[in-house]
Amino acid sequence: MKQHRFTWLAGFVTVVSLTTSPASAGPQILYRDSDATVVTSVPELTTLLDEPMGQVTSVSELRDVQPTDWAYEALKSLVERYGCIVGYPDRTFRGDRPLSRWEFAAGLNSCMDVMERLLQENVAVIRADIDKLQRLAREFEAELAALGARVDNLETRTSYLEDNQFSTTTKLNGEVIFAISGATGGEPDSDNAQIVFNDRVRLNLTTSFTGKDALITGLQAYNFTAGKPITGTGSVAETLFPNDASILGEGMTSFNYEPQFAGFNPQNLQPSCGNNSVCLYKLLYVTPVADNFTVFVGPKAEVTDAFPTIVPFASEGQSTLSRAFAINPVLRVSGGTTETGLASAAGFIYKPNDVVDWRALYGSVNAAIPQNEGFPGTPLGAGLFNGSFVAATQLTLYTTENLDLGFNYAHSYHQLNILGTGLTGAAAGTLGGLPLTTPVNVNSVGATLTWRINPSIYFTGYGAYFMVDQANGGSAFTDLASWMAGLYFPDAFVEGNTAGLMFGQPLTRVGAGNGATLTPANISNRATPYQIEAFYNYKINNNLSITPGAFVIFNPEGDSNNSTTGVFALRTTFTF
Repeated sequence: MKQHRFTWLAGFVTVVSLTTSPASAGPQILYRDSDATVVTSVPELTTLLDEPMGQVTSVSELRDVQPTDWAYEALKSLVERYGCIVGYPDRTFRGDRPLSRWEFAAGLNSCMDVMERLLQENVAVIRADIDKLQRLAREFEAELAALGARVDNLETRTSYLEDNQFSTTTKLNGEVIFAISGATGGEPDSDNAQIVFNDRVRLNLTTSFTGKDALITGLQAYNFTAGKPITGTGSVAETLFPNDASILGEGMTSFNYEPQFAGFNPQNLQPSCGNNSVCLYKLLYVTPVADNFTVFVGPKAEVTDAFPTIVPFASEGQSTLSRAFAINPVLRVSGGTTETGLASAAGFIYKPNDVVDWRALYGSVNAAIPQNEGFPGTPLGAGLFNGSFVAATQLTLYTTENLDLGFNYAHSYHQLNILGTGLTGAAAGTLGGLPLTTPVNVNSVGATLTWRINPSIYFTGYGAYFMVDQANGGSAFTDLASWMAGLYFPDAFVEGNTAGLMFGQPLTRVGAGNGATLTPANISNRATPYQIEAFYNYKINNNLSITPGAFVIFNPEGDSNNSTTGVFALRTTFTF
């Protein structure tokens, strides 16, 4: 009998929404005189106010002006005669506060434009009104001249941007990470990892065709490499733990900004993208189809593209250094966050109100492969629906202004005996004692929370539980669990800087049976691993930050015979 599988989990998930600016108002109407018909439209005026004024066509539109006010008749006459009085977007004139000379000049300029057009059209204009405008123009000559000059400058700058901008539909942003790191500890007979210098460069293009949709195209280069894809030789994990770490170059010492399958393609176990080769790592299209409903599809995507987390430690360039504590492990199942866009995925985002956010997706890591050759030719399978896949959903609740909760469930099938999380050596050979070619089904549940105690300190944490069962008729099973609790400090010591302190249990086996062993042959003395981590992100300016940090793992890879392992890094991040 399989043991009872249940765990309580807590956490949160982020919400991403697309917003657009409201459309501009329709044509503005002017009148010839009190009983005339409409003759033309008045162009919009650019003013120096945060809330630009727009023309009104009736005094009744100025809702804060009453018939008993002294200015009512004057406003009514001007509006109905020339249509040149301006009001604010909320349909108010705001006569209860002083009018600035700039505001007056904007309205005066509008009236002068209207009268000029009327005269050009041979429309009669009262001489007394022309005299008044001439006197006002002399009084406000400086403001009118400056207003015209600023509009001319704005037009010049706009023309320059149109001629020199990257694209009218596409925005470009980038991130460059330089990191110096090292590690000590590991298995009794292993060597310490050497001090290394790694980089990761990303260029992201976001294109919108309607103003509400987004086509995301990402290019990436890095110098992380696992060397040989099966043994993982060349990775920090395999250097420190040649027996206990994953044969795919995974392990508990992995960094948050480190690709999961560095230097090779797990779909065919061939070299790929390492040594600073430029590769496509993201290709995803997102578009709303209704007010509260958005769909997405793409051949290069990750689970976190659909379920972006608001865990304050999630940022790969600005926050936690370790891979273990960045996000809930359920989001990483089946290569869900590889840093290389392994999956082809499609799904939806449904947000009925400001409290509830529900998302789901289906992803295949072998959708482009037409024939399943098995191991080692196509170790993950082939086709959109044949081979390894993941179906996942997430419910996010924004219960209060200070508390966010997220709940996750994922079901996945793997053609190999792996989890594909990149978090631990137990991710490969998950069903301990069974061959690597054993297929498995994985059901995983998780929850996360963030509680903003006050503006200076947040409490955050997650819990995750994995239930792995032998597929294709077998009954072997293994359960794994992980949890984390941490404190996040916005504006730590200096405004803009951040800091974090975390403690928890990396993903590890907690149960097994029916042919799967809890302590595989490569584990000498099974023990529960624990990890503690701290970092400080120092922002030099808006585009450059430096993050020193370190984490320590006790009983690393779940083996008490291994020495306590320390990992440190100094990460510099450039953004533009």
